[in-house]
Amino acid sequence: MSFTSGRSRWSDVWLVTAARGVSTCGDFLAASALALALQSAGASGLAVSGLMLAATLPLAVLAPLTGRLADRVDSRLLLVLTGLGQAAICLALAYAGQPALIIVLVAALAAGLAVTQPVLSALVPTMVRADDLPRASALNQTAGTLGALAGPALAGLLVGGFGARPPLLLDAGSYLALVAAGLLIRTRRGGRRPTAAVVPGPARDLPVPAWRLRRDPLLVAMITTLAGVIGAVGAINVVEVFFIRETLGSSTTMYGLVTGSWTLGILIGSWVFARLARRLVDDGRMLVGYLALLGGCCLMILFSAAVPAALLLVPVWLLGGVGNGGANVFDNVLLARRVPEAARGRAYAALGAAVQGAAMLGYLLGGLLLAVADPRPLVAACGVAGLLMIGLVALPVRRAVRAERAATAARQASPADPGASATADPAGSAPDPAGSDPAGSAPGASASVPARAGGAELATPAPSR
Repeated sequence: MSFTSGRSRWSDVWLVTAARGVSTCGDFLAASALALALQSAGASGLAVSGLMLAATLPLAVLAPLTGRLADRVDSRLLLVLTGLGQAAICLALAYAGQPALIIVLVAALAAGLAVTQPVLSALVPTMVRADDLPRASALNQTAGTLGALAGPALAGLLVGGFGARPPLLLDAGSYLALVAAGLLIRTRRGGRRPTAAVVPGPARDLPVPAWRLRRDPLLVAMITTLAGVIGAVGAINVVEVFFIRETLGSSTTMYGLVTGSWTLGILIGSWVFARLARRLVDDGRMLVGYLALLGGCCLMILFSAAVPAALLLVPVWLLGGVGNGGANVFDNVLLARRVPEAARGRAYAALGAAVQGAAMLGYLLGGLLLAVADPRPLVAACGVAGLLMIGLVALPVRRAVRAERAATAARQASPADPGASATADPAGSAPDPAGSDPAGSAPGASASVPARAGGAELATPAPSR
């Protein structure tokens, strides 16, 4: 699988971590500021959902292109040019007054995010050894979570005191963190650097088959599950601002505190479940645990519909965030384990496209349903819909796990030559020169194979970088 064969480059991991933390804070500053500004101006739910659609549509539509860019173009060049372009767009957004222009600029900003997400997500596994990946993923998730935790809270304070322009100006500055990271990170991929894994032994000259997502039932099950759950509960991202501000009668500051509690839970869950991810060498068990964590998130959303005051949402959403953080670590580890290095940009882009496409459906439904129903029953409906989706995918996930274990047992029972191992792997991955098994499991694994950037946050106002 092509993790680094030497020591993990923790200095590069920390650079990515810092860049993601700063830029994510700016993202959530802008997203929360725009949502609050629209709500305070008396905009409808459709207006809020329209803004969110503009911020997510490019991530879904451009995924096939941006995934290939991430795999074929120098990562440093992509980060520097895209970061500069996003800073300029966000600066223009701070002074834009026409709603149509704002929507166009938000869409352009999201197009840049569609590039940087797979680039950064694919870089992290290349920086570390396989058994260090859960820790690196947790660090990366922590940075995004801290940024997402600070962003809405700062937006509530700044919008209440100064209006929407200061958060947008801060966001423009935050994109320069991506530029600095692109210049300072030593690990690079894409461009003329070889990224394909080397096949050892007699099969060295054989071509490694092209990776295809559909050839890996476990990853298909994981992405389908995540997209289905986000599509079911995605309306909460539109409904929450009306539920907290109008139904519960809370201030913009309380809105920031409540939304921040979910992201604080993600921070806790990332580290708690990173330890477990190192021990789960069986990808099937990790996928089952992933399903359980998503179910816990949906259950907390359902519980939140019953609270009488916004302050009581804090512990409920904190627990939901813990499950969300664990799910983010699990899907990052599964994707990095099962996809060859040369195709990780496309894999993370495919994951992002599925998530953003499902989120757009949720945003649209949220805006439409707010026109005919009150926020509280809609919050409950989101939780119920998410749990129903978990129930629907449980059987297909179980079948995928059984098929995975049967394939692994068959490979272990019938020894294959190196050339066969390079062409028969259902995940489409190649043997790792560092000594991992052909399916790409962590060193020492005997029975398994296997990204707001990887991972998706289920109850936050906008995707993180």
